Amino acid sequence: MAEAQVYAKVSNKHRGRSTSALRLCTGYFGSEDCATPGGDGPEYALYLCPTGRLHSRLQEFWKESKRQCGKNRAHEVFPHVTLCDFFPCEDQKVELLYDILKRVGDSFSQSFPPSISLTLHASPSYLGFFIDDSQANILKEFAVAFSSEASALADCHVKPSLKQFHLTLAHRFYPHHQKTLEQLAKCINPGEPCVWVAALYSRDMRFVHYQRLRALFQYKPQHIDELMINAGDLIYVDPGQQSDVSEGWVIGTSHRTGCRGFLPENYTERAHEADTWVRHREYVFDTASRSFTRTEKDPNVKLNGEAHNVSSAALWRGVLVMHHGERVDQVFGKSWLQQCLTADGKYYRADLNFPSSLPRRKDSTKQFENDPPLSCCGIFQSRLIGEALLDQEVTVSHVYSSPALCCVQTAQHILQGLKLNPRVRIRVEPGLFEWTKWEASRAIPTFMTVAELMEASYDIDTRYKIRCAVTSTWVH
Repeated sequence: MAEAQVYAKVSNKHRGRSTSALRLCTGYFGSEDCATPGGDGPEYALYLCPTGRLHSRLQEFWKESKRQCGKNRAHEVFPHVTLCDFFPCEDQKVELLYDILKRVGDSFSQSFPPSISLTLHASPSYLGFFIDDSQANILKEFAVAFSSEASALADCHVKPSLKQFHLTLAHRFYPHHQKTLEQLAKCINPGEPCVWVAALYSRDMRFVHYQRLRALFQYKPQHIDELMINAGDLIYVDPGQQSDVSEGWVIGTSHRTGCRGFLPENYTERAHEADTWVRHREYVFDTASRSFTRTEKDPNVKLNGEAHNVSSAALWRGVLVMHHGERVDQVFGKSWLQQCLTADGKYYRADLNFPSSLPRRKDSTKQFENDPPLSCCGIFQSRLIGEALLDQEVTVSHVYSSPALCCVQTAQHILQGLKLNPRVRIRVEPGLFEWTKWEASRAIPTFMTVAELMEASYDIDTRYKIRCAVTSTWVH
């Protein structure tokens, strides 16, 4: 159904208000001003997840079983083997869980099975793969070791899963669907190449009993108590708060922004439970690395019959392409700057997710409308990306950025997370500006100059010569 047709169904329909007061907010879920349903915050779980071709086959089964037999409980979560059930952990001790996962993973890396044998099991209400006992015992030892260290060092009660290890394919389905599901499951070759990953997930317990919706289209609020949503946004909906809402509307809380308000229900579809979970750290049991190839053992390999020296750095060299972090206009709309300017044109922070200040520029502050900065969440996202790359021991030699302020800021904070400031500087390349999508209907923005960016403490490579200028106003 086209977006215009869906919108027509709700735009002219009178929408009643809830009899209880509706608090509107922006920012983090944990902030004082946000809608905060009852709960104790995040809980964590450790799952063993397949990757590679086996994972692709399982995803195909997920999709086809849903199409032919409808949704069952297994569709709420991705393919996995439960190593440890959900457990609480204090925020300041979560970093310890990361360290423990790596340390325990390293200690089991050599004993982890080169391949895991999976046997199909079926019953009127369950379908799944069971793991061979000898291999399952090693996995249980790993789960117990993680649980013991996490309980002792992170001061949280972790319960390892000690029942028969299995990977669920379908659960709580109608009995007359069993034969169809079994036929689909037999198309999965459990011997497909697979790398297993121990992944640490968390879920927000404040919303564990809520329904989850995914936005199909963008919706721009028509009233102050409505929720701004973008296509793909995940929305939490409390079934107990919908009794006083007009038909066709729901009250929801955005997973992305933390805002709460009314939204049209037919702009959404049901989402899976695990779609809102956060994946924190993972440990890859790369059994293939135990047997080194000739290239890894001997750097002098033969290419076209001739010996060449191939360094490990050359073998792993690559390019990382990234999108910028969350921009203020993506959260607060195109008129975000109007919310932050006083009568005399001075900037003030109207919301905690706005930047604390704007950099100085020679032209008007209003130029930020077409060249918006990151939100505070966007800055936080960018720094976390850098920290994740650092954790994976990724080395960055050169950084190229669009002259858009949000891109320069994203690059700056990624480098901070990588702890590469100011050794690696940002090469500003106007040719990287994303002209064909977001800004296609507007004039070319006036970007900040190199001097202005440096005055704002951004680490810019002044020796870099631009390759492709999209505007003659932006030069070195």
